[in-house]
Amino acid sequence: MTPATHSTLFPQVPDSADAVLEGLDPEQREVATALHGPVCVLAGAGTGKTRAITHRIAYGVRAGILQPSSVLAVTFTNRAAGEMRGRLRQLGAQGVQARTFHSAALRQLQYFWPKAIGGSLPRLVDRKIQLVADAAAVCRIRLDRGELRDATAEIEWSKVTQTVPADYPLAAAKAGREAPRDPAEIAQLYAAYEDLKRERSVIDFEDVLLLTVAILQDRHDIAEQVRAQYQHFVVDEYQDVSPLQQRLLELWLGERDNLCVVGDASQTIYSFTGATPDHLLDFRTRHPGATVVKLVRDYRSTPQVVHLANGLLAQARGRAADHRLELISQRTPGPEPVYTEHTDEPAEAEGAARRIRELLDAGVPAAEIAVLFRTNAQSETYEQALADAGIPYQLRGAERFFDRPEVRKAINSLRAAARFGRNDTLLEDTVDLPSQVRAVLSGEGWTPQTPAGSGAVRERWESLAALVNLAQDFVAASPGATLADLVAELDERANAQHAPTVQGVTLASLHSAKGLEWDVVFLVGIAEGMMPITYARTDEQIEEERRLLYVGVTRARERLHVSWALSRSPGGRPNRRPSRFLDGLRPGSGSAAGTGGTGGSGGVERGFGGGFGGAVTGTSTVPGRRQRIPARCRVCGRSLTDAGEMKLMRCEDCPSDMDEGLYERLRSWRSVQARRNGQPAFCVFTDKTLMAIAETVPEEAGELARIPGVGMRKLNRYGADVLAICAGQDPGEEAESD
Repeated sequence: MTPATHSTLFPQVPDSADAVLEGLDPEQREVATALHGPVCVLAGAGTGKTRAITHRIAYGVRAGILQPSSVLAVTFTNRAAGEMRGRLRQLGAQGVQARTFHSAALRQLQYFWPKAIGGSLPRLVDRKIQLVADAAAVCRIRLDRGELRDATAEIEWSKVTQTVPADYPLAAAKAGREAPRDPAEIAQLYAAYEDLKRERSVIDFEDVLLLTVAILQDRHDIAEQVRAQYQHFVVDEYQDVSPLQQRLLELWLGERDNLCVVGDASQTIYSFTGATPDHLLDFRTRHPGATVVKLVRDYRSTPQVVHLANGLLAQARGRAADHRLELISQRTPGPEPVYTEHTDEPAEAEGAARRIRELLDAGVPAAEIAVLFRTNAQSETYEQALADAGIPYQLRGAERFFDRPEVRKAINSLRAAARFGRNDTLLEDTVDLPSQVRAVLSGEGWTPQTPAGSGAVRERWESLAALVNLAQDFVAASPGATLADLVAELDERANAQHAPTVQGVTLASLHSAKGLEWDVVFLVGIAEGMMPITYARTDEQIEEERRLLYVGVTRARERLHVSWALSRSPGGRPNRRPSRFLDGLRPGSGSAAGTGGTGGSGGVERGFGGGFGGAVTGTSTVPGRRQRIPARCRVCGRSLTDAGEMKLMRCEDCPSDMDEGLYERLRSWRSVQARRNGQPAFCVFTDKTLMAIAETVPEEAGELARIPGVGMRKLNRYGADVLAICAGQDPGEEAESD
């Protein structure tokens, strides 16, 4: 579903090219009028990037500079592509292709396959998980449901990074991926999966890109035919491109540079699928003469919401953080974000439902409220709480609106009524278009009253109610419209996947909320272990979790509620803490040091530069004096004061990821050393230090030296032995090889 907006649902088409530019701010206008050469748009959340690039295409088409059929606009979801097609239609730029990478590649593959390969294109499998299960059976590898899902994700990652089965173990280790099974087993499974596909003459979604790339690389005549068709490219969400998608884009372009990319490195949240912001950040290096436009005027969120979003990024680290954009709200002030702590998760869900009921009673539409969580597993608790409170809701991530059976059936009924309505007794007493639609849809299950409870009946009613509401908006924009006009509008919207807004509170994961916005957003479960998620361990993974929370915050227009629970279930141990990302931002959490970025001002850069500017770095220190950095838990981020916790580098009650086998081997080795030295065992290393080593598993001396309790003296004396044990070797063998 498309996000609700405050603009008219059926706006008037601009009457000229210049009229397309009306209402754009100076930076958006720069984007819209930069129609030649490479253009890079760095667009912060809520800064109107889709508006800028759709007006750019429409202005070029309406001014006669761009031929509609020669433009290919590429984005990452069918919903985003549908929204772009809908906006272009409203701007009078019909005929422009707006597609996902996969959709555009599949269209080309279907057209050129007979010429390049011969015969018909193999069948495309919708879901590869069953094929992976069959491959596991061939390999005699037993996988539970979770491992099967994770193994499928590893195969997808391998393909979009153009990694063949034999290279998977090395590539996965290099990328720091945690395979669900031994990497050699995953490689074997991957190879068997590819063999099964060949045997069954099927391809998967990644093959669509791989095969298109292969044909364009091998057949220059076909590549030139594609390049003759498409002269101008626009890529939205460029921070999310994978290496394979980038390669396809390069083949589409050839030697030309009529390319406009749009993205925000601070919204890179899909790296687990192979996405990387490097292509965005390196754009100026690859295209030295590129025009770079920064959009930082935030039209979506209040200054209070923007302040929190900027604060989150101010604490970020890494390359993406160095190029963060500091947003400047263009809206009037609103309420401060609300932070709430609950005893347990059911209480948190009930609290959210209670506040939502108050908002609904105050007149806030249900479609303008969202509850966002880190994982889909959290959804059930909130579904139950909203159903108990009698609050309508919709789940994101379900099938597309116009693909729903009840919607297809309803449109067919409306089409029949438009053709033969004069003979339909249902329409005898109707006086206008909305009443005709209500009469027809009453036969499909629509009623003026919302059905009680939740489930399939409620979801069907919500779909039909969306069509009723759309009819009311349509006749308000076109007073003389007939039922046949409405059916034609629905057909156009179905082709563009431009869905109407469904009335209900949205429940969605943070990942699926990307690109959407609401007046009121509830960010729930914002506690350590969930945000950042437990399995985020490396600095890069932690920073991606921070960006994910940033995306969640920037979905809110006016009101933001942030909450967490101290325990999972009623009566449970209250050992959870609010997310470290909120330190220094929520009231009473102290201050948090941040880093600067290039960010700040919007504007335009032209010329020949190697990047987007340098980072603001460093803090002043007294010369010759070493700055003491407070010890922090590497799991939850809390400051550590207890000596034992400081050695572990985590709170005593935070979850441990210790390698038990390694810990026991280190203890055995320590006993031998202690006997040799005639010392107590703790004089070699304390238990806490051994635990820290077994949790960290250092690979080189520098990593080992950073563990509290090691020190240079013990590193020189015992370091080689400890590193050998961590590497799975016998210390004696290591000494002999040295």
